Amino acid sequence: MMRPMRELLEEAKKGGYGIAAPNVFNRETIEACFLAARKLHAPIILDVAYIHGVYECADLARFYEKRYPEVPFALNLDHGGPYEHIVRAIHAGFSSVMIDRSTCPYAQNVEEVKEIVKIAHAVGCSVEAELGHVGQGFEYEETRDAGLTKLEEALSFVEETDVDCLAVAVGTSHGVYKGEPHLEFELLDQLQKEVPVPLVLHGGSGTGDDNLARAVKVGIQKVNLNTDVSEAGKQALREALASTEIKVAGAGKDEFTPKKMNMQQTCMAGAAGFQAQLEHYMKLFGSENRW
Repeated sequence: MMRPMRELLEEAKKGGYGIAAPNVFNRETIEACFLAARKLHAPIILDVAYIHGVYECADLARFYEKRYPEVPFALNLDHGGPYEHIVRAIHAGFSSVMIDRSTCPYAQNVEEVKEIVKIAHAVGCSVEAELGHVGQGFEYEETRDAGLTKLEEALSFVEETDVDCLAVAVGTSHGVYKGEPHLEFELLDQLQKEVPVPLVLHGGSGTGDDNLARAVKVGIQKVNLNTDVSEAGKQALREALASTEIKVAGAGKDEFTPKKMNMQQTCMAGAAGFQAQLEHYMKLFGSENRW
């Protein structure tokens, strides 16, 4: 059942676990999320980038909601940019939208987030915003420290905007890291103790299991994932495509016949790899058996 993201994250905050939020973009990735959530009895957040189609992904999510009605999930617009994109996601029926103004001056970030909060809350939609800035992994060593979230700003930001959850910058980065990821756990601990809303960690991929498990334990409720689950799906595709021969039942010991993977089989193999990696993170974040 689709639920407001704030409800799921507040339950995670009380229960001391994190919810995986993989980026999805088609039927295979969306169904893989539902299958993983059903298998492990874990909540799931479907993060959708606008470029992948908010109306298309919303329709797919509702289709699988009917097939797997027991699964608690949220449908969230990831890194919402232009005002029109965010409003379209709300219109499409998303249960949460992120407005990303993390590179804007503080006052502009507050003002634009407040406007989206007013619209979204009117229809029961949650809002995620980002304070501080999580940059790109290829420039990690150069930009990591510049974007860290400041506690005082986080407190005033949440009060001024009435945002439902806050993405914080504590040392992670999007994509593949250049250098070793180093998280500011002391800062995260301060944030989770004083900021009244659930906290989100962007750039989960490549951060390392130990770092992510500790971040959830310290106070993260939502972990965004893209590169790791995507790469797991790609690797499963490669392995499936490399398996071009199978042994024929009843044939001689050394007799083989070629079997070429068709498009449907390759898509299924990729989705299975995506799902397996997602299940790994659900267990790591402690969200298994939460419903």
